[in-house]
Amino acid sequence: MQNDPRSHGLWERTAPPSPATAPLAGDLKADVVVVGGGYTGLSTALHAARDGLDVVLLEGVEIGFGGSGRNVGLVNAGMWVMPDDVPATLGREHGDRLLDLLGDAPKRVFELVRMHGIDCELETAGTLHCAVGAKGLAELGQRAEQWLARGADVRLLDAAETAAKIGSPAYAGSLLDRRAGTIQPLAYVRGLARAALEHGARIHTQSPVRAAEKVPGGWRVATETGSVTADWIVVATDAYTNLPWSEIRTEQIHLPYFNFATVPLDEALRRSILPERQGAWDTKDVLSSFRFDRAGRLVFGSVGALRGTGARVHRAWAKRALARIFPQLGDVAFEAEWYGQIGMTENSLPRFHRLAPNVVAFSGYNGRGIAPGTVFGRLLAEHVAGRIGEADLPLPVTDAREARLRRLKEAYYEVGAQIAHLADARL
Repeated sequence: MQNDPRSHGLWERTAPPSPATAPLAGDLKADVVVVGGGYTGLSTALHAARDGLDVVLLEGVEIGFGGSGRNVGLVNAGMWVMPDDVPATLGREHGDRLLDLLGDAPKRVFELVRMHGIDCELETAGTLHCAVGAKGLAELGQRAEQWLARGADVRLLDAAETAAKIGSPAYAGSLLDRRAGTIQPLAYVRGLARAALEHGARIHTQSPVRAAEKVPGGWRVATETGSVTADWIVVATDAYTNLPWSEIRTEQIHLPYFNFATVPLDEALRRSILPERQGAWDTKDVLSSFRFDRAGRLVFGSVGALRGTGARVHRAWAKRALARIFPQLGDVAFEAEWYGQIGMTENSLPRFHRLAPNVVAFSGYNGRGIAPGTVFGRLLAEHVAGRIGEADLPLPVTDAREARLRRLKEAYYEVGAQIAHLADARL
């Protein structure tokens, strides 16, 4: 996108085309204006339009331009936070509600994919969280115990079982989450857009919002070429938020994340690595992730930005790390590389904000945007329609506050990832 092959890489090359859209022109009226063409915004638009609301969605660049079109494509349940820590942080009522919602969230994604015939390389074999050493295995044992106590379909695998599923003896064990899976992320978000249009939503790309003001009859949201007046505004821009709701951006710390995609592997290599096609990632602080696409490309990623010296450093590290984890690959070539930003909150949990009367937002997905964004969008549609109130949502209303030492931490993460990858081929 925007003539930058490092923005969406493989996903842009292999996703079905985006549905036809155009910039906003003129002045429109609607029941709700959704700002942001990612998972949350398009899920909101789709569910609200299916329920008969008049919806206009405004996207500043293109469908899936932000994190929705750049991520690894792991459709995970829950958040990074340990399950028992969620109610400890949010309180029992909200915490249990959030865990129940997000535990079922991958299933909701799969249902939407099938219901609307979205061609997004859906795989539902689960995911593998891979333990690096005894410390990593102990962490996964604790996570497994807490999810099993809640009835989740997860299983802690030993080193031998993990080696069989990964195709490598590199890990001390893994947590298999059968609720989860993988998708082609840009294809999924484009499919949501197509489904929303089919149900009557109006979508305008290349339409960044410049201002929002309270007017008689609701809110007026203005772009450079038009406006929408609506009763409700749903802000669904998350880590890529700009004015006029920049407080959503500043409450998050940007963590860069990159991916490399190999050329399609031959059939023998495909059978030797992730033979059941789970997506995987490890327990390192500077983690690694890997999964296949439909054509047999191995997509391998980690923390870091592919700009400046980072492009060379991270590319060389990825080659070394892949050779160490999967020596059967040999000197495999990369055919695509890309990166984006993950928005991290200080407690690693998402937020619900009432930015003004009838102006609402979920944000702060902490690298877990696909399933949470989808189900949060459905809840926002129900909230706007008046079927559920704020008290029924899985998160309390909070004010957006700038993250402490935000700029310093962002610089540290980008530079620190380069240092880590220079020093270590990492497993």
